[in-house]
Amino acid sequence: MFVFKSSHNPIGNNLLASLPKEEYKRLLPQLETISLSLKQPLYRLNEPIKYVYFPNSGVVSLVNILGDGRIVEVATVGNEGMIGIPILLGVDRIPAETFVQVPGDGLRMKVDVFRSEVPPGSPLHSLLLRYTQALMNHFMQSVVCNQMHSVEERCCRWLLLTHDRVDSDEFPLTQEFLAQMLGVRRATVSVVAATLQKAGLIRYHRGKISVLDRQGLEAGSCECYQVVKQEYIRLLG
Repeated sequence: MFVFKSSHNPIGNNLLASLPKEEYKRLLPQLETISLSLKQPLYRLNEPIKYVYFPNSGVVSLVNILGDGRIVEVATVGNEGMIGIPILLGVDRIPAETFVQVPGDGLRMKVDVFRSEVPPGSPLHSLLLRYTQALMNHFMQSVVCNQMHSVEERCCRWLLLTHDRVDSDEFPLTQEFLAQMLGVRRATVSVVAATLQKAGLIRYHRGKISVLDRQGLEAGSCECYQVVKQEYIRLLG
């Protein structure tokens, strides 16, 4: 089963749902339930990290900001993962920004609590090491994808990864935002979105995207979507 989906599980985050029952119960009092609102910043560039986050729903973007102000997405995280890997690796800040791309909800834990309650060798720590490898594979595949594949293929991949993590065929998305995430001009995204809409794969209206033909998007995507998906399954599924 693809780890991004877990609608049958009462624990929304797949990492937490994979823990032994008693371990999850032990950690639960240390986890605070939160809402994740659209464009809510979780981490600022090079500022100390105060919490680690476990999304139950929604999507979070990790982006790099260039010197001229342009933004390029390097990865997305949904209910398959955790935001706060630098803390796991012994670092207290990240040279990137992290914000909510699609609204949802989740759980968070204070950094000092995480360090004391999730020591090396504990079930969650071991699971997070495997997740870190999956995320690194995601980063590496994104580099290949951005260099080798067309904007249309990359757009299909991005839409599929987002669709995997939400509970609806419709989610908020402006063309300007998608252009930033793909690192291209808005005019380019407008052409691609119009092409996909004409083909009956999506419907775009007033800042929202509806996925109409998922199989068509998979056919239009580059191989990177399946590569990333299979790596998450191999390491965490």
